Amino acid sequence: MPETLFKPFDAAHVNRRSLPGAASIGSCWPVVVSSRPVEIEPARANGVATMGNEREPRPSNERHWEAYCDNKHDKMKVLSGDPLETTARRKTQVTTPASLAVDDYPAILSLVRCFEEIEDPRVNRRRAHNLIDIIVIGICAVICNADGWADMRTWAETHRQWLEKFLQLPGGLPSRDTLRRTLSRLDPQAFQQAFLKWLKGLRKQLGNVIAIDGKALRGSKVGGVKPLHIVSAWASDQHLTLGQTTIDTKSNEITAIPKLLESLSLSGAIVTIDAMGCQRDIAAKIIQRKGHYCLAVKGNQDTLFKHLKDEFEKAMSLDRAPKRLSIHHVNDAQKKPHGRYERRIYYTLPVSKSLKDSGDWKNLRSIGLTITYRSDDPNDWGEGEVRYYIMSFGSDAERFGSAVRQHWGIENSLHWVMDVTFREDESRIRKDFGAENVSWLRRLAVTLIKHNTTRKASIRQKRLRAGYDFEFLLEILNSVPVAN
Repeated sequence: MPETLFKPFDAAHVNRRSLPGAASIGSCWPVVVSSRPVEIEPARANGVATMGNEREPRPSNERHWEAYCDNKHDKMKVLSGDPLETTARRKTQVTTPASLAVDDYPAILSLVRCFEEIEDPRVNRRRAHNLIDIIVIGICAVICNADGWADMRTWAETHRQWLEKFLQLPGGLPSRDTLRRTLSRLDPQAFQQAFLKWLKGLRKQLGNVIAIDGKALRGSKVGGVKPLHIVSAWASDQHLTLGQTTIDTKSNEITAIPKLLESLSLSGAIVTIDAMGCQRDIAAKIIQRKGHYCLAVKGNQDTLFKHLKDEFEKAMSLDRAPKRLSIHHVNDAQKKPHGRYERRIYYTLPVSKSLKDSGDWKNLRSIGLTITYRSDDPNDWGEGEVRYYIMSFGSDAERFGSAVRQHWGIENSLHWVMDVTFREDESRIRKDFGAENVSWLRRLAVTLIKHNTTRKASIRQKRLRAGYDFEFLLEILNSVPVAN
């Protein structure tokens, strides 16, 4: 038998891989220290460990430290002989606790059902916590002002008694690292679809304008790698993010938008996109998905831009406005909070025969022009800002003006809120799918908070209050119709 050297147990020498068959750990467990392959004597006497096929039954009061590998502090407790309050690991089961009251927590119950079939990225034998427990903690913590993994863990610790009313928590509260690993490895598309299934009742009430725009998560930049860029689809009337996708570091929004459109139901909706999305393939994809488009036109489409400019200049140069020119005026007589007055004029014309016959733009039916005036003095408007558009619906200035105006909802009601209230650009989450999935949780939180009308307050104030008031947090969770 190879020469072996035994010494008193020292936690610093224990290595999980070198002792895979260790049956138990005691305060005086001898450990092999050798430059040659490690072997432990097959006999067990006076505290000597055994290794091989024949193992003695483990006493019920002894714990194997591999069962607690998710938490290094629990590992050291086991190695040092200190008792743990947590129980042995169990396989994750998405079930409803018996104490859960249906009338009090309908949103939580619905959320549990919607995530029953989502794939858990963790190894089955390594699961100490239910996936649904981690997801519920994540969304509740983000609503309550948590901006990172440590914040989520801190929120869970201070709200443990409340969470135990409707979560199983078989392994106790998940650690910060468990929250990070699990939420960062969930498939983003499956994660989004499960939440959208949860908000099925809200999706049934969708309006007719879907705005698409991109936003960079500047805090995700590391070294020479570009920050993560996300393109989102925003239902302006419902304040609901319908989907989002990331842009490859070597690409741009032009390639990401068609992928996003594939995942959306566009039947009867008007899709609005800024000049970056004014592409023939994107217009054709929207029509293929049975939607309508309203696309901004700038210098990136030089020939089209020149044609639109000439058409409107010709129509407005006449002494009398032609009958085919549709006009809609919007005057904001009341002074805006930022100290300016606004006046907007919308014009539309049926598409010319030459542009229609070219066939470059599928189902192109009308062109649009907006002139926006902003001034501190309502008697002196100065020069207005001019923008051009192409549309797949008929010439209707009022409908066109409503679509253009609602497009700015994604900038004012979503992106601005992400930057100022949720401080998304300062988030350093970047590994795996962490930045994308947490970004989705923030957008979901915006939807839930905006639909809460029980209190008149800003999003920041509602987030702060939800962190202190359990009842108000429940009101936010139950503020939108969810799937049954």
